[in-house]
Amino acid sequence: MGRQLVVEADGGSRGNPGVAGYGALVRDRASGTVLWEGAAPLGKESNNVAEYSGLIAGLRAAQRIDPSAHVEARMDSKLVVEQMSGRWKIKHEDMRRLALEARELAALISRGGGSVSYTWIPREKNKDADALSNDGMDGRTIDRMLGDAAVAERDTSADELVEEIIDPNPASTTLPPAADRGTPTRLVLVRHGVTDFTVHAQLDGRGGADPSLNETGRAQARAAGAAVAHLLGGADARVVTSSLARAVQTGAAVAATLGVDAEQDEDWDEQDFGDWDGVSVHDLAREQADELDRMRSDAAYARPGGETHLELAERVLAAYERVVAAGGTTVVVCHRKPIMVVLAHVLGIPHDRIWRLAAAPGSLTALEVWPDGNVSVAFTNRT
Repeated sequence: MGRQLVVEADGGSRGNPGVAGYGALVRDRASGTVLWEGAAPLGKESNNVAEYSGLIAGLRAAQRIDPSAHVEARMDSKLVVEQMSGRWKIKHEDMRRLALEARELAALISRGGGSVSYTWIPREKNKDADALSNDGMDGRTIDRMLGDAAVAERDTSADELVEEIIDPNPASTTLPPAADRGTPTRLVLVRHGVTDFTVHAQLDGRGGADPSLNETGRAQARAAGAAVAHLLGGADARVVTSSLARAVQTGAAVAATLGVDAEQDEDWDEQDFGDWDGVSVHDLAREQADELDRMRSDAAYARPGGETHLELAERVLAAYERVVAAGGTTVVVCHRKPIMVVLAHVLGIPHDRIWRLAAAPGSLTALEVWPDGNVSVAFTNRT
């Protein structure tokens, strides 16, 4: 049985919209012990965006602590609680995008055997998360595992307090230097920004409508480009994209920040979902739940006109091997499932567990592949 956890989350904006940040923590329900604390700045955003961001960070931390946890998310935002509970409609595009990301995390926990529920609490009972959100608004980024959660994640002694304060200056975040065992090939995987299909949870594979980025997606593409430039710190790199419009457009923004031209490789395309392309996942979960579960669990399953996960993996891993063989640093702008395929390959994750890997729109994942065949995953899903 999964662990019983409580997420407390908050967010704020000084100006609404103004200087924004979020804060969140995860407690053990039985003891009340804080297992994780987090905070981060968000730039100029609204209160609602900040509050959703806090919820997402808290759910992600709970999933890290126990993928099968039973989570109660407590917030003083009536809006977020009611929208996530499905009782209020979500009209604003930014809110729809963030709610989708939170729901994907909740679904990930549910598929692991856990559950997520949402509870409104008065502001005076959310003071710890509020204090962390002020840290975020002050420009401080915190990702801190505590107590037994730190032991589980870091394999440290039981009485050691593990604290990580991430430098809020993104220019200082670079890939780690190579060790004395040769020069690694460095690979940065970037998921494209959102389209209207993404916002409405519609499946969108290589055989579908091929929509372009919407306004939010274009902003995510620019942010991803800036993040990649800071990450590489002036190092030479090439940019490769899938052939689908949303990846090509995101890749163009990334390539512009690096002063290079992007190349296309259709083997990095998203899976072809056949007759399900363009269909809402929510509709499938309601009307064809067994078939949806089969697609997620059976690597040899394909929809009519589509491709299996095995076929997807074959072409994606062929593209991955070409990148590794080329050496140097390559930024690949692609899609969620290709990113999952690469991570599952290098980490040895079986197919029935790959949905535990998160890859948010506009996120970065970085790997180093050494000449002796060893692979180091520097980080995943960094937004």
